[in-house]
Order: sequence, then C-alpha cells, then structure tokens
Amino acid sequence: MSAPCQQPAAPPAASVPPLPPPPTTRRPAVDWRIRFAALSLIWGFSFLLIKVGTQGFAPFQVTLGRLLAGTAVLAVAMAMRRERLPRSARTWGHITVAAFFLNALPFSLFSYAELTIPSTLAGICNATSPLWGMALSVVALSEDRPTRRRVAGLGVGFLGVLTVLGAWQGFSGLDLPGTGMALLASFSYAVGWIYVRRTLAGTGSSTLTLTGSQLFIGTLQLAVVTPLFTSAPDSFPLLPTLSVLALGALGTGLAVLLQYGLVQEVGPTTGQMVTYFIPVIATAAGVALLGEQLTWNTPVGAVIVLAGAALTQSRPSATTAARTRTAADRTKRLSRT
Repeated sequence: MSAPCQQPAAPPAASVPPLPPPPTTRRPAVDWRIRFAALSLIWGFSFLLIKVGTQGFAPFQVTLGRLLAGTAVLAVAMAMRRERLPRSARTWGHITVAAFFLNALPFSLFSYAELTIPSTLAGICNATSPLWGMALSVVALSEDRPTRRRVAGLGVGFLGVLTVLGAWQGFSGLDLPGTGMALLASFSYAVGWIYVRRTLAGTGSSTLTLTGSQLFIGTLQLAVVTPLFTSAPDSFPLLPTLSVLALGALGTGLAVLLQYGLVQEVGPTTGQMVTYFIPVIATAAGVALLGEQLTWNTPVGAVIVLAGAALTQSRPSATTAARTRTAADRTKRLSRT
C-alpha cells in the first residue's frame, strides 16, 4: 500500500503515507476517477497475484521479486523526474526501519499467510490496518487524540473481524497461524505509518524519493534474508513468474505512482477511499478466478470491518474541533488555579 503526515489507506502495496499534496497546475490526461478505479483493481488483485506466485516460489522469493520489480519502476520514475536521493544518514536510518515495517515484514507475512489461507481472507485482513492504527493511537503511541466516534469505530471494526473469523463457532476450520500472520502484516503497516509520520515528515525529500528509497532498502533486506531460508528456484514457471512481476511492477510500483498523483489532485481524504474497495475486489477475484469458497460470515464481516475502519478515519468538523480545543484550554486554566 505508498511521507509522512497523512495516514492513508492500507493497501498491500502501499509504501508510505502520502505527504499533503502540493499545488499543481497541470491537469492529468486521464481523469482521476479512472485512475482511482485502476488503483483499486491493482491493489484488489494483489492478493490473487500473491496466491498464484506462492504456487511456484517460496514466500520470501515472492516478496523479493515484487520488491525488485517495484523498485525498478520507481527508479525509472525518479530518473525521469530528476529526483535526488536523501543525503542524511539519519534519514536513511529511518527509511531502513520504515522499509522493514511497511515492506519487508508485511509483504513476507502475506506471502506466508496465503500458503494456508484464501486470498479473500488475506484481503479482508488487510483492511484492518486503520483499526490497528486507531488502537495504537488509543494507547498513546500516536499523537492523534481519539474521539468517541473513532473509538466506537475501533469496536465495530474488531466485531467485524470476529464475524469474518467465525468466533461463535470457536474459529472452526480456520487456519490460525495463517490468519494471524495476515493480521500481523496489517498491524505492521499501522506501526510503520506512525513511525514514518513521526520521523520522516519535514525531511525535505519528496514522497516519491522516500518511497523509492524505501523500496530499495526493503529489496536489500530481502536479498539478505531470502538465501538464508530458501534455495535458488530450479525453474521459473510462467504463471507464477508473471504474477510476481505484475505484483511488483503494478501493485508495488505503478500503484504508488497512481496514489501519489491522486493525492496531489483530489487530496488524501478522497485518495484513501480506495481502502474500502480493495477487500471487495480481492474477494470477487478469489472466488471468480481461484474458485475459493465463501461463507455468509465473510462478506458480512467484511462490511462491518469497513464500516468500523471508516469511523476510525473520520475527523471532527471545524466547529467540533474548535469546541474541543476551547474545552481543553478551559480545563488547563482551571487546573492552574
């Protein structure tokens, strides 16, 4: 899922949250609605591509391949725009941590998870990232002050997770390790976003530069880890190979550029709405193309999860925010007397 000031959607190929969009004067040739639909499809199909990729390669190899392809796409984009790499060693240190939590770890966890769980379930687990982000803010790991509506969204969202998992049946028939890895991957995105927002905001580098650098570092991390746990593949079967390349070039490379452009044109609030289409597309793709089974609680739970996620991303109106600040100031003055 795509730095640092806005927590966006939680797509599988997003790298870092987008910066507030700078003013732009040139109108893109393709309408933003078409690009929005393309981004939704690309990220929605990413879970199907992971599943197909793991049929021919080890999970770490799938992750390494997608990072290589994604880095190549962003490197070309950076060269065309004459972007400069960060020069500060401190910035590179923060990028290294961000690459682990936003790329290397979650990408690998989703690949391992889809060895044993359907791509539909993985796509729904991915949609819980806003809920994890809200949970972290509740325990004061984020500077965001939770409102009652957002806390309610957290409760609704996790009720949806329990519905998807069939908690009333004792999680019967559910692969707990695989599901746990998918949920942990979504949690990793939330940790990474908060870290990036706190450390990389205001560095002077563009979102494209930070994202490209992050994918490059993530590729290096996987290049070190992969040989330790896997051997070189004996062959490169056509369909899994194409899936990994598409996953990287489209889902991790092109998708970031699409998201970057959307945020510039329509703002982060509209741009992050892609989150709510990803599990729908992932579910439809898994059922239609992979023949995955779907019980009633999966789509019902997914709707509840998305409703909760939407509530956690809501922001108070300007009037409400002003009233909250006034009440807080009044409380401070009273505490001093």
